[in-house]
Amino acid sequence: MTLEEIYQTLQLLNLPLAYSHFKSPKEPPYLVYLVEDTNNFGADNKVYHQIENLVIELYTSKKDIILEKKLEALLNEKELYYEKIETYIESEKLYEVRYEL
Repeated sequence: MTLEEIYQTLQLLNLPLAYSHFKSPKEPPYLVYLVEDTNNFGADNKVYHQIENLVIELYTSKKDIILEKKLEALLNEKELYYEKIETYIESEKLYEVRYEL
């Protein structure tokens, strides 16, 4: 799935959405997505198959299980495998739910 397709898919949640970061602060909930790194497959001293590790971060001011389930349903519908990590950012008073694809 391309970054444009990811963007279009995440827009279906009707949340503020940005690649990497917003230019100005947003009120939660909001989404950020980015390519964090790559895990390419090489052959003959070249990148034979390029693999980008995509991260989707959901930020909320309170634990929002319903919103998480909506995002997960969307990822499942698009057959995107993910791992989920959750943390609370004390300094921001925000929950971050991170989906690594």
